[in-house]
Amino acid sequence: MSNVIRMGIVGYGNLARGVEAAIKHQPDMELVAVFSRRSGVKTVSGVPVHAMSELESFKGKIDVMVLCGGSATDLIEQTPAVAKYFTVIDSFDTHARIGEHFANVDKVTKAAKTAAIISCGWDPGLFSLQRVFGESFLPQGKSYTFWGRGVSQGHSDAIRRIDGVADARQYTVPKEELLESIRNGQTPDVSATDGHLRDCYVVAKPGADKAKIEKEIKEMPNYFVGYETTVHFISQEELDRDHKGIPHGGFVLRSGETTEGTKHVYEFSLKLDSNPEFTGSVLVAYARGLHRLQQHGGVGCFTVFDIPPAWLSPKTDEELRAHYL
Repeated sequence: MSNVIRMGIVGYGNLARGVEAAIKHQPDMELVAVFSRRSGVKTVSGVPVHAMSELESFKGKIDVMVLCGGSATDLIEQTPAVAKYFTVIDSFDTHARIGEHFANVDKVTKAAKTAAIISCGWDPGLFSLQRVFGESFLPQGKSYTFWGRGVSQGHSDAIRRIDGVADARQYTVPKEELLESIRNGQTPDVSATDGHLRDCYVVAKPGADKAKIEKEIKEMPNYFVGYETTVHFISQEELDRDHKGIPHGGFVLRSGETTEGTKHVYEFSLKLDSNPEFTGSVLVAYARGLHRLQQHGGVGCFTVFDIPPAWLSPKTDEELRAHYL
């Protein structure tokens, strides 16, 4: 039996290209096929692209399928549909619907005897782990998450789906004064909406109603409602020139006490040149963990909380103990 993990990708946008690049760096993986709803798609690596209608014919030929659609409309439907035939992993990031998505995927995977990880990436994903670690280590305290400054792929995708929008980038921007106060040991009450600004750069289609687009953005549930949101309408040339990259990052902090007056601040941070490339790298590592979980009899839906760190690495247990412990 081959030790090489046979990988597949559904969708071929920025995230999929990040996954494709990440697989190249893994000694125990190969990309078998990419599946897309679009015709004429060419991959960077030259791996063949197949129509979605061909997907089921690859059952038994792919060990883990990485789903790279958007959370707004794609993954909520695609993940359970593809999980009928394959072990799958996605980066579903609509926090308010994670419970619903988990239940749907869990039902399908248990019936099909497949396995899945949902909501994997850096948040949800790595940041989720840090929130659990921080609260477990410092039960007396407060936790905080700040995102940005950076482009949110999910929010940008959600704006692009609004009628009349040709292209868009949305930046999530943390309020620096709050971040610094927490680092200094203060424990303010901060909600996600209080702690961030949302800065939107939108290219409208010719003749589109810009006031209507701005209203739809600011009133979009789960994405913009409650946030201080600014919408800038710019040309495609300006967007391509000034907003070409997809940087991101953020911070998870836990401020707490072990005894009265003895304070600690636990902080985890990321600074990413490319959100999709880093997210793709996380997905690929967890795809390995998911494959190993399934080899140990795992069936159903899982999250990053369920995968042992040792299973993310291609190194042996002995190598990990010798060099990392």
